[in-house]
Amino acid sequence: MVYGVIRNFQAALKYRGGWKGLLEHMYTNGDYPFKFGTYMGGDGAGNRYYENRVDYPFGQHRWVEPGDIHNFDSASIPPEWHGWMTSMNDAPPSGEEAYIADRKKNIIPLCESDANIDHNVGHQEEVYNFHQLHNLSTVRSRGWNIGNPVVGLPPGAKDSYYTQPGSPYNDASIRPRVNIGDLGGGRAYKSQKWADRLRTVDEKAALEKAKEATAQKAIESEKASAARRKMAMAQRGAGTVAGA
Repeated sequence: MVYGVIRNFQAALKYRGGWKGLLEHMYTNGDYPFKFGTYMGGDGAGNRYYENRVDYPFGQHRWVEPGDIHNFDSASIPPEWHGWMTSMNDAPPSGEEAYIADRKKNIIPLCESDANIDHNVGHQEEVYNFHQLHNLSTVRSRGWNIGNPVVGLPPGAKDSYYTQPGSPYNDASIRPRVNIGDLGGGRAYKSQKWADRLRTVDEKAALEKAKEATAQKAIESEKASAARRKMAMAQRGAGTVAGA
């Protein structure tokens, strides 16, 4: 057992290029620095995929070594490689073209066609993802004007995750702001509640004083109107008793 551990360390040191590379991979990848297998291919993110059906049980015989070991995100694994790692298919994506070319020999054309596609897979567009992240729900800002340093999203950049129509985060559903007034000094407001939040203490006190003055003026006006009505009723004989 001790001999096997020593041999594993020797092989890992040679494969990782020395102690620095080995310790770095031990810190970031756990036991992967001591796993050895056949290189099956890589992807645009620099992830490298390996397989070893001899030394490891099923479920552990396929693994990935991240291209960026310091900032690995599982969403950076493309769906086609994810299918291979979970044993949904045996052929790695790097061998898809060869597989399709081999299977095309068994296709019997039923009629003549001028199409430039000679297999049933059809045309496939190239897919581009932000920083190789295939799950774009992680590409979102972590706060106002700070972006997301984890996935490399710069400040002020738009989030990439999908939003339903009607969501306040959906650009098509955001109504333009319509201001109804301006308090000066760049303090435009769209409602009276908003205006009350923007006013200073002195402005609020002055406004309250103006409201009290308006209310007092209305009370005095109502008192004067009541006095005039009472005088008019008295002139018409109101309040007198017949035969008195």
